[in-house]
Amino acid sequence: MSVRELVILGTASQVPTRHRNHNGYLLRWDGEGILFDPGEGTQRQMLRAGVAAHDLNRICVTHFHGDHSLGLAGVIQRINLDRVPHPITAHYPKSGRRFFDRLRYATAYRETVGITESPVSEDGPIATTPAYTLETHKLSHPVESYGYRLTEPDGRRMLPDRLAAHGIKGPDVGRIQREGTVDGVSLDEVSEVRRGQRFAFIMDTRLCDGVQVLAEGCDLLAIESTFLDEDEQLAVDHGHLTAGHAARAAQEAGVRHLVLTHFSQRYSEPEEFERQARAAGFEGELTVAHDLLRVPVPKRR
Repeated sequence: MSVRELVILGTASQVPTRHRNHNGYLLRWDGEGILFDPGEGTQRQMLRAGVAAHDLNRICVTHFHGDHSLGLAGVIQRINLDRVPHPITAHYPKSGRRFFDRLRYATAYRETVGITESPVSEDGPIATTPAYTLETHKLSHPVESYGYRLTEPDGRRMLPDRLAAHGIKGPDVGRIQREGTVDGVSLDEVSEVRRGQRFAFIMDTRLCDGVQVLAEGCDLLAIESTFLDEDEQLAVDHGHLTAGHAARAAQEAGVRHLVLTHFSQRYSEPEEFERQARAAGFEGELTVAHDLLRVPVPKRR
């Protein structure tokens, strides 16, 4: 059975707290796992969440501040210790290659797994598989930062009443899907487009075009909301979003399920992030993230 969910390994901005680990997020997408922004302590959080190195297929780093990348060393060494048998690809801003290299080889270990590096230097698709296209867009932060978006290809939904009306049944249903027509009846006449699901991951950034492009039409959006609205100037000065910024961007983009995360240590009450997000007008499903939470991708409409 396919699983599509976001496993939240950590939710702290800048420094961990007693209740929040540094960032770390695993997107389970059917049989694949994409690890985003493994901050310090991610390897232990994976253990607590029941996530193994074998579950990883890609690692995506938005930028090279420590709370988003210091866990790379441990995760990469665990991948090698466990001898993960399948290919793993690492995406990160090309301008930070020196940081990735230092983290990948931070200490001595036996390298048993070939990790393919695929640095990011411009907007657009970076990987295409039968299950999804992964693309990036640049964000606005004091260091170069990219957000990620996963888009499933559109499919077709067969309509039983129309199939019956045209007398198409049994093996002919599969045939019309493969060939496009059966006895003069087209696929369009007996089916409709099933829109592919969409997920986006947006970390440290001010409001910018990249936020809107990545969030557009997402079924599930994980986005930073480092500050509450009363600290908006701090957010702008340091290249971050407030709860209100994130919520308004999500509402304008038509996001179905919004996950707020990456919280400053100055706040201890998560309820206020939800209140401010609702006050900003977000009407969809809303989750204020906490460590080890699992958030399913919404079911298709």
